[in-house]
Amino acid sequence: MSDGFGKGCHLHLIDGSAYIFRAYHALPPLTRKSDGLPVGAVAGFCNMLWKYVTDEHGSTAPTHAAVIFDHSAKTFRNEIYGLYKANRPEPPEDLRPQFPLTREATRAFNIACIEIEGYEADDIIATLACQARAAGGSATIISSDKDLMQLVGDGVDMLDPIKGRLIGPDEVREKFGVGPDRVVDVQALAGDAVDNVPGAPGIGIKTAAQLINDFGDLETLLARADEIKQPKRRQTLTDHADQIRVSKRLVQLDCRTPLDFTLESLEVRDPQADSLLGFLAEMEFRTLTARVAERLGAKPPVVASAPPSHVAVAPELPAIDPASHECVTDLAVLDRWIADIREAGRFAIDTETTDLDEMKAELVGISLAVAPGRACYVPVGHVEGSDDLFGTASLAAGQLDRDEVLAALKPVLEDPAILKIGQNIKYDWKIMARQLPAAGGIRMAPIADTMLMSYALNAGTHNHGMDELAERYLGHKCIPIKELIGSGKAQIGFARVAIDKATPYAAEDAEVTFRLWQHFAPMLPAESVTTVYETLERPMVPVLARMEMAGIRVDGEHLKRMSNAFAQKMAQLEEEIHELAGEKFNVGSPKQLGEILFDRMGLAGGKQGKTGAYSTSADVLEDLAAEGHDLPARILDWRQVSKLKSTYTDALQGHVNPVTGRVHTSYSIAGAQTGRLASTDPNLQNIPVRSEEGRRIREAFVAAPGHRLVSLDYSQIELRILAHVAEIPALKQAFKDGMDIHAMTASQMFGVPVEGMDPMIRRQAKAINFGVIYGISGFGLSRNLRIPRAEAQDFINTYFERFPEIRAYMDRTVADAKETGFVRTLFGRRINTPGINQSGPAAGGARRAAINAPIQGAAADIIRRAMIRMPDAIAGLPAKMLLQVHDELVFEVEEGAVDDLIVAARQVMESAAEPAIKLSVPLDVDAGSGANWAEAH
Repeated sequence: MSDGFGKGCHLHLIDGSAYIFRAYHALPPLTRKSDGLPVGAVAGFCNMLWKYVTDEHGSTAPTHAAVIFDHSAKTFRNEIYGLYKANRPEPPEDLRPQFPLTREATRAFNIACIEIEGYEADDIIATLACQARAAGGSATIISSDKDLMQLVGDGVDMLDPIKGRLIGPDEVREKFGVGPDRVVDVQALAGDAVDNVPGAPGIGIKTAAQLINDFGDLETLLARADEIKQPKRRQTLTDHADQIRVSKRLVQLDCRTPLDFTLESLEVRDPQADSLLGFLAEMEFRTLTARVAERLGAKPPVVASAPPSHVAVAPELPAIDPASHECVTDLAVLDRWIADIREAGRFAIDTETTDLDEMKAELVGISLAVAPGRACYVPVGHVEGSDDLFGTASLAAGQLDRDEVLAALKPVLEDPAILKIGQNIKYDWKIMARQLPAAGGIRMAPIADTMLMSYALNAGTHNHGMDELAERYLGHKCIPIKELIGSGKAQIGFARVAIDKATPYAAEDAEVTFRLWQHFAPMLPAESVTTVYETLERPMVPVLARMEMAGIRVDGEHLKRMSNAFAQKMAQLEEEIHELAGEKFNVGSPKQLGEILFDRMGLAGGKQGKTGAYSTSADVLEDLAAEGHDLPARILDWRQVSKLKSTYTDALQGHVNPVTGRVHTSYSIAGAQTGRLASTDPNLQNIPVRSEEGRRIREAFVAAPGHRLVSLDYSQIELRILAHVAEIPALKQAFKDGMDIHAMTASQMFGVPVEGMDPMIRRQAKAINFGVIYGISGFGLSRNLRIPRAEAQDFINTYFERFPEIRAYMDRTVADAKETGFVRTLFGRRINTPGINQSGPAAGGARRAAINAPIQGAAADIIRRAMIRMPDAIAGLPAKMLLQVHDELVFEVEEGAVDDLIVAARQVMESAAEPAIKLSVPLDVDAGSGANWAEAH
């Protein structure tokens, strides 16, 4: 320990709270495998501390250091101004349990860890920086927080940890337009929307700096406000003088925070290997643990971790050994594997191809596994040689003929007595369906899918990719694909991977899949999800595969015309925007837009992020537009047109398959935890349907010559399910009577007759009807309806008073979720609700999800049941099912069979819940047909 802190000493003050939030938002969510504890922010925090500890700091190397944290949200400033930081959102629910862990991490790194109740971290930093300066030493504040810039100068500087840039008086002057000694005055005038510091309405940073430079300081400015030439600005300062002075007290940092330690106690100390490695191992940060151990010359500790209580442990089996996998290059050996498959009656299969798009991919090889430790790879499409402009690639030597292999495998792949097991087997099903076209392709059945088994068991808990499942449930880390194909510009296709290197990787996939099937199969009945898997998940595979392969025709010329029209519309909007702004700027630049709105125009509500840029999110612009500002409203219009152009009219042209002339979307069965399907490459489920532009995009999806597109769409299915599960007599009767449900709701709420109802009143009821399913708040409803928040909350209160059964359903559902950790749909789908037992406002999202999941999930289950039955129902008709878009199914049918198709499909959809569930409300299906999708809808 040093004798004291004085001349020559340098103190580093690390803004710990900023580190935490930066780590949380910079990294994907991460949970500790042993118990599911969120640790993503802790991982990022530890990596940043390790970088700090191991960096060479040069002339700013510290002799003393500390990490400073906020103790709690309430400080002495709340006594000065009760609304201070009132509009700050609560920390995310998965971040809350990580706060104490970051303190533990700091101590594990052997760095002083400081927080004081009633004071913000900024005040502690200010006090320590001032003490270091007074003692003749110096200090560097490691933070990008603009509020700390008032401390810069006379031996105190800042280091922006994101940009690695030192901040001195010149940089402060560049940021605020004044020196550090007048930053507080500028902030008092400009206020701070993030911390809810009121300031002077309509005065931004630039104007505030100009005023302070003109008058010298804040008090002089307020005393001589009558000398200001601009009437509005003069009146603002006169009317809000007291508010401005309160604002200065809020932004002024307290350099007299009471401390129970001395600067001397903050002397830099080296990390202690045992405590640091112990903490990192406990957090299960394997990579960082190994890196730290190597640097410190210590052995990484071994920490045995048990799996979560709800996870069944895989039986003890020999470890997966990719080196033992066989490469099959002889037909006699392939015949032996086929004999083993027939004897076992089940096997895992995986395909290696040239493309992720199954409609373009060529087969490179097939992997098979019949038991743990018994897997092989059959290469059929590996190539060698040059494939540049002047070279040719040829099949690599030593492979079997592809068609001979497929002909040998076709009987077992189609044998109804042999189970085919895959991980995301829909991909392999489509690949095989495209093989041997002269023989009608290969239609694999019956099938099992380990991804869908995991989804049925663990929806909402984790992802269901093979690598994660292997590590989580088998304790096995799969060979990374990048080891074989590389990355970036040097990446090669799998067909160019050497066969001896491809074999262990490819066969490993099949063996891992087989072991996962062994692990999950007995868990399905144990967790009461066998029916869900067998009736809602597994049968969807061939249904979706056939839909995706059918695809839908697209009119490319129509898309080109729309792209041109959108480009012209964007140009027109840009002219209007520039005129409203009074200057030209890049409309697509959030940074430039923020400066226009909040600095130059001085609009209220500007919120700056850590980079100093203002947020110009849709929510921010919608709020400004609701206040009558034209510029943000036009920006929203421009963004909508820009998205339609880039996401749909431009991008869709690139998704047209050159062979089929159709777009072949891909549906993810395990994409959403509620059971809703997700559409990708391209996403056809998010095309706006209510806007004129969105409807015009649907015009580009057309029927083949001599055919029509038919759309059948469930009417208000989620409201019908809500009426059933919540037992709401008024809603159930209205649905039975075929009433306008939104008009009926408005009539019930506001006491007005249905006949001759004001459309605005019906619109309000409609917004509440649909919003309540998603747990809409008064704030959200006020934004949707463009009405004051208090009025919106009154609407919601009235709604619950009129329909108390809905509130009872919500309370009952949340209570069940808290007790069990999950909710179920009417059809038994289990949807896990992580975070439901967290406390505080942050738990609101988990509660809303728990309330909505049984309703949205039941709707998803019903349309799945309809889709699974549909192929048999329309088998005798010249029709194909092409698309599913939430509650809508789209078909292509010969012109003469439109009516027959509608009758058959409607009957299936309206009875889809039965016999499993007898709903107390009817399911109603709207139907239409046309030459294109827009006409049919």
